Amino acid sequence: MLQENKRKIILLVDDNNTNLVTGKEMLKGKYRVYPIPSGDILFDLLENVIPDMILLDIDMPEMSGYEIIKTLKQEPKWAEIPVMFLTAMADSDSEFKGLSLGAIDYIYKPFSAPLLLKRIENHLLLQSSKLQLKQLSDSLEQLVNEKTMQVTNLQNAVLNTVADLVEFRDDVTGGHITRTQKYLEVLIAKMIEKGVYVEEANTWNMEYFLLSAQLHDVGKIAISDNILNKPGPLTAEEFDIMKTHVLEGVKAIRKIEDNADEHSFLRHARLIAGGHHEKWDGSGYPAGLKKTDISLEGRLMAIADVYDALISKRPYKSPFSTDEARRIIEEGRGKHFDPALVDVFSEVADQFAEIVRSSMY
Repeated sequence: MLQENKRKIILLVDDNNTNLVTGKEMLKGKYRVYPIPSGDILFDLLENVIPDMILLDIDMPEMSGYEIIKTLKQEPKWAEIPVMFLTAMADSDSEFKGLSLGAIDYIYKPFSAPLLLKRIENHLLLQSSKLQLKQLSDSLEQLVNEKTMQVTNLQNAVLNTVADLVEFRDDVTGGHITRTQKYLEVLIAKMIEKGVYVEEANTWNMEYFLLSAQLHDVGKIAISDNILNKPGPLTAEEFDIMKTHVLEGVKAIRKIEDNADEHSFLRHARLIAGGHHEKWDGSGYPAGLKKTDISLEGRLMAIADVYDALISKRPYKSPFSTDEARRIIEEGRGKHFDPALVDVFSEVADQFAEIVRSSMY
């Protein structure tokens, strides 16, 4: 009985009882064969039994073989069942139609038992190979997804650790990195909604972009604590040293790029780090870039970074209110900041303010 259950199942569909009996006798030595006299009975059986192959006559009353195969191919749970036509319709047009509807073979009646058995054997072997390949492909895809998730988790952990290290050293900017990420998320969503720079933004992986934003001040690791945490305004000389954190950050990110296979998030990180202190009118640093010569990543971060600096407490200044920060950003339109992005910012300024309020609790 166990051996019988291992045999592949074949459904033989024909309205002629003699053909059903003859066909079953030919096949029963190798397969479990179910003789079926009509399409209606076939579909009733298919609700409980999924065969390895269907052998199908064409010229049948009520439901032809062509109608049956059309229904099979339209139903996902049956669409992959191999169907072979066994028919007396021995003209090329009928054969072409049957194959076009998805049949794997078309055999004319009368046929020899050895020929039919060999055709069935070959097609079942091919079907088995296809199934094995699909299972292998699915397994490989799962393995790749698992490995990708591991790499992504490791990448995120490294980014978070480096960002925490920067924020720990620059102890006057607690929460700055988290808030700027949230500002950017809100700003970019509205930018895309308004159709501003949407063509470029749609090429970005937003998850990578927001993760990479954590590295915008990574170059501060190279700045002396005496300057980084000075309890008062910087002298001109000290400020010149502080400005070098931009180039130091770009240099550090490039070193990572040189030793990494995945550059997408690093490219965003480098453009953000290198461009967020440039100004629309060319008066920024380190390169004095103007307008759209500044990367879009840098222009976005400029707004997020300045806004957060304004609302944050420093040893040499009290925090500005969110309304004052909004006014200063808007006054910088066309000077410090990209005019189009300031217009977008104005529409989400209340959301920026809510992010600030939420971070205080």
